[in-house]
Amino acid sequence: MDIRILPSNIANMIAAGEVVQRPASVVKELMENAVDAGADTVTVAVQDAGRTLIQVMDNGCGMSPDEAVLCFERHATSKIASVEDLSAIQTFGFRGEALASIAAVAEVTLKTRREEDELGCEVVFSDSRHLSTREVSTPRGANFAVRNLFYNVPARRKFIKSDNVEMKHIVTEFLRIALTRPYLNLTLTSNGREVYVLKKANSLKFRIQDLLGSPVVNSVVDIFTETSVVNISGYAGRPDAARKNQGNQYFFVNGRYFRSPYLHKAVMNAYGNLLQEGVSPAYFIYLEVDPHTMDVNISPTKTEVKFEEDNVIFQTLYACIKEALGKSSFGDAIDFDREGAPEIPVLSRKYRETHPVADPGVDFNPGYNPFEHDGFPSETSPYSNTLGYPGTEDPVQAGPEHPVEQAPVDPGGDFRARGSFAVDRREDYGKLFEDKTLPSTQTMVLKGKYILTPVKSGVMIVNIRRARERILYEANMKSLAKDGKVTQESLFPVTVRIGVAEMYLFSEYRHVLETLGFDIEPADNGAVTVNGVPQGFSTAPEDVEKMLPELIMALSDDHLSASEGMLSSLAGRLAWLGSVNSNPVRTQVEAQRLIDDLFACTNTEFTESGHRIVSVLTEDEIAKMFG
Repeated sequence: MDIRILPSNIANMIAAGEVVQRPASVVKELMENAVDAGADTVTVAVQDAGRTLIQVMDNGCGMSPDEAVLCFERHATSKIASVEDLSAIQTFGFRGEALASIAAVAEVTLKTRREEDELGCEVVFSDSRHLSTREVSTPRGANFAVRNLFYNVPARRKFIKSDNVEMKHIVTEFLRIALTRPYLNLTLTSNGREVYVLKKANSLKFRIQDLLGSPVVNSVVDIFTETSVVNISGYAGRPDAARKNQGNQYFFVNGRYFRSPYLHKAVMNAYGNLLQEGVSPAYFIYLEVDPHTMDVNISPTKTEVKFEEDNVIFQTLYACIKEALGKSSFGDAIDFDREGAPEIPVLSRKYRETHPVADPGVDFNPGYNPFEHDGFPSETSPYSNTLGYPGTEDPVQAGPEHPVEQAPVDPGGDFRARGSFAVDRREDYGKLFEDKTLPSTQTMVLKGKYILTPVKSGVMIVNIRRARERILYEANMKSLAKDGKVTQESLFPVTVRIGVAEMYLFSEYRHVLETLGFDIEPADNGAVTVNGVPQGFSTAPEDVEKMLPELIMALSDDHLSASEGMLSSLAGRLAWLGSVNSNPVRTQVEAQRLIDDLFACTNTEFTESGHRIVSVLTEDEIAKMFG
């Protein structure tokens, strides 16, 4: 096989596969070019979510006729000229690939004029070929019109999603630019309808409010620190406003948006136990570093960055957020894992001299074996949860300040003979436990988080919240399969702002939400009106306002191409919300009902997201604890 140099149009089309992935990619590249050109006003207009037309107009410096043609050549750029420039990039673009890639897969018309020129020029490119150049009257700046994206690559055009989904991505790219440059006047229209009209903002907080609404701004705290390596500013979300979705999480460095799982971990570590399981906070974090100490030339999309001193930045960000949360009183106000300290009496030296302390003794019944019985000793058992020191008046508590919460034992001792428990649970509890670990009808609730019940191989521990999540998930999936769930109408409709980008997802999948039991309709300015929720869920406005954005965000990219996966994700998110907001288990009857409902599920071991629900502590494992 002969080796040959590819024609430029084929090479450009290959490069376009990395740079131009969807209409939003074109919006991103053209908006970044406008900012680099010094524009303070940028207008973006799209038709049919970018399939038919993407137009980006700016009032930047403009180009000469020769430059207007040259800019469509591969590796043509005004941003860098030497290797030294590459190590100190402060502009969005620098690779010189974007316009060549766009012109390879679309029909592009550029009108541009410099301040010193009386007339501008219009150049036309298609399939990487320069078709024409002519003089035109046009305002200063640049006006790019990209038509019929992927017209010459049918396979790529086929994989463009629906208009609502593609508009969601366009809005996301628009937001990222808007959040880096609050001083810009920005406009976005879709099919002639205004989506965003943003005037120059006096501060970043005002820009966030214009984009995302007052609720977001009112639920963040300021962060700020300056060091020799990095300056950090921005906002971190309040722990009590954290959500299961990862929306509104932004990192910027020197005015450039980037993704960083590594720094996200620093943020999450700073919150620590202030967050409930499975939730994450919003944040808008702006870093300033020496351009010589970072590398943005990692991928064509330029959303990855490498730092020379990433460990220092990690620690600085961690400390900055932790300090900000502490100053806002969240460090002490909300801790979802904090327990009371044991109350151990301190004996004075004089007391110890006059009252020698003997070895501690434990009251116990030598004939009692918990593994030979169905349940635990009752609350009236004479063998209490205390350790006694001979010679001291008061016992020492063997646990934290708040003792184990134990529900009363049923006098009958067998729930299987009454009500909903009149079933032979031996056949219902699945392959995991079988006869050797069959749960008892005796239960104990531990701190409202766990249910403990004896089984033939030891003690079974059930995570209450996760058990509810599994039960609700399977119920939701059954409702979706039956194409309908009962709706609980609200006394007063609740208006919820979900954001402009999310509104496009809502429009796309509104019918799925209605199948789950929502009565919901669109409102103005990125909001929806909720008239009813699935039966069993709270209709309180504050609960609805928390629930709906979570469900909208469940319609993520990972599931948009697979209906079944998307439905499963939505059912799982609704189940998680129901498990978090449900009433606590207080009585043994409630605990037993939860266990029976769990073991009626097809999967009793894990939640839909893969978290373990049940664990069995065997008799051998218990024996090892005591040597």
